[in-house]
Amino acid sequence: MGLCVLALSPAAWLFTTTGGQLRTPDTVPRTDVAVVFGAGLWDGEPSPYLAHRLDTAAGLYHAGRVRVVLVTGDNSRDDYDEPDAMRAYLTEHGVPGDRVVEDYAGFDTWDSCVRARKIFGVDRAVLISQGFHIRRAVALCRAAGVESYGVAATGDAHDVTWYYGAGREVFAAGKAALDALFEPDPHFLGPREPGVARALAATGPEPG
Repeated sequence: MGLCVLALSPAAWLFTTTGGQLRTPDTVPRTDVAVVFGAGLWDGEPSPYLAHRLDTAAGLYHAGRVRVVLVTGDNSRDDYDEPDAMRAYLTEHGVPGDRVVEDYAGFDTWDSCVRARKIFGVDRAVLISQGFHIRRAVALCRAAGVESYGVAATGDAHDVTWYYGAGREVFAAGKAALDALFEPDPHFLGPREPGVARALAATGPEPG
């Protein structure tokens, strides 16, 4: 029983540290930046889960809830480029290209959160992911210094893949707790990038 409690304690930590930070697209506070985490490509196009994340981000932009979208994902190979595919999808769905900023080194959730803060200067954001992942994203971004609200992507079918992802989060919570505790450097940090600041400057005044 003690081992079970120990194994489940990281998941309990996620629930307690993210209380009150999860919102719907209609209730999330107006915030400068939305962060969309990568979720895989199919033949170079966003996977269904990633498309739903991007649809939610586009909806928030068009509703005036966010001003800029930071897309963060994997571009570790020449033939695999999540951020460019994400940007293309958003522009096809009406988000102006100069409102989309790409992070090419978001290799996992912790890396994306740390880079959002240290590289792109984001200190407050709406995070968009699947419901089974969003608590981990919020907890890690808060640990990285980003005041965060989480919005679960809409449109997902609760099928076998969804429940697999939900089950996987029990184990991923352990790594998240260690990341929050020890704050490791991301796989790649690099110099500060002005993309988010420039995109915000181009949008005019903050929405009321």
